[in-house]
Amino acid sequence: MKPFLLLLPFVFSHPLFSADWPNWLGLTQNGVSTETDWGNDLDNLLWKTKVGIGFSSMVVADGRIFTMGHDGQKRRGKETVYCLNAKTGKPIWTDSYEAPLVDYLHEGGPCATPTVDAKIVFTISKHGILHAYQTSSGKKIWSKDMMAVSGMRKVPDWGFAGSPYVMGNLLLIEAGATYALDKNSGEIIWKSQDYRPAYGSPISFKSGKDTHIAVIKTDGLVILNARDGKTLAFEKWETSYRTNASTPIIKGNKIFISTGYRRGCALFQWNGQSLNKIYENQNLSTHMNHAILVDDYLYGFDGNVHMAGPKDFACIQFSNGKEQWRVSDRGLQVGSLIVAGDRMIILGQRGEGVIARVNPKKFEVLNREQIIGGKTWTMPVLANGLFYARNARGDLFCLKL
Repeated sequence: MKPFLLLLPFVFSHPLFSADWPNWLGLTQNGVSTETDWGNDLDNLLWKTKVGIGFSSMVVADGRIFTMGHDGQKRRGKETVYCLNAKTGKPIWTDSYEAPLVDYLHEGGPCATPTVDAKIVFTISKHGILHAYQTSSGKKIWSKDMMAVSGMRKVPDWGFAGSPYVMGNLLLIEAGATYALDKNSGEIIWKSQDYRPAYGSPISFKSGKDTHIAVIKTDGLVILNARDGKTLAFEKWETSYRTNASTPIIKGNKIFISTGYRRGCALFQWNGQSLNKIYENQNLSTHMNHAILVDDYLYGFDGNVHMAGPKDFACIQFSNGKEQWRVSDRGLQVGSLIVAGDRMIILGQRGEGVIARVNPKKFEVLNREQIIGGKTWTMPVLANGLFYARNARGDLFCLKL
């Protein structure tokens, strides 16, 4: 593997205040939309369509929406990458390929979210097939079998779930090790040492003049050098179900992690060489989707309380881990959320939508409506005034806010 020059590690192909949502967690990579001019109505359905079984979230770029789904056939099934008109839901192009239904303890189907970079969209299937397509036509530019590349003997328990991550000229992919590929050709530039798989996505951050990568593997939190993939630090962090499925939340030199199954959360300080723990507690144990940071406060679903019953929606202080408030809500269960302006849009596990004020003092609901049925673990998206939500069985809804 040849040395590679990292050029502008935080290059994005869209202007900073674009209303598009081109990758997992959006343009700003924190689950916060730049849009502020939107209403509180949740009953203005614009269109709906079918996109197959799965938990892949949606991305929106240049008037197109991309997502993935599976046809549900166990042995000879197919996965499909969908490119739809973002305003009408009409197909622009699709690409289908053979794929097993990886459905261990869930419905199955793809979990990774597509990533749009300029005129290319990157996708990775549940069994590790990585594709690069032209966004306009769906023409395949290159593909890579990450199962074969990594030497895995079997698909990880929950499949390949980490979303492709663009970092300058590199594309980061989680396949046990973290792999850095040339995004234009698919050539492997470097790989990290091997770990048990990560089910969450990596994220890069600046430390002085250097760029590093943070990712939560099944083994724990790993900090990598972005130039060569060398492990700079490791913090053991395991759960009882052999999975960590969230992306680290980074603010300055602070790195926050939270995972489910009563594992809880922790905040670390990165000094450029090592991780120092600031706190660890169980005030927030995010299960399917991680929390959203606004100022010095984190908002998210806590799975610690009533493991067999309703889950809590909670707010904790980022800097010290102290609980600010929590509510137990049978309607929300294990849900997801995004933030836009001074409001949160929360999507409950059974498709109930809640608009609430971003408020560290109390849970302040502004509106509440049933949006979609079925299981809705997938993070919703707000882009260009349109709100997109999907369920596990593949119903994709678009609401005009």
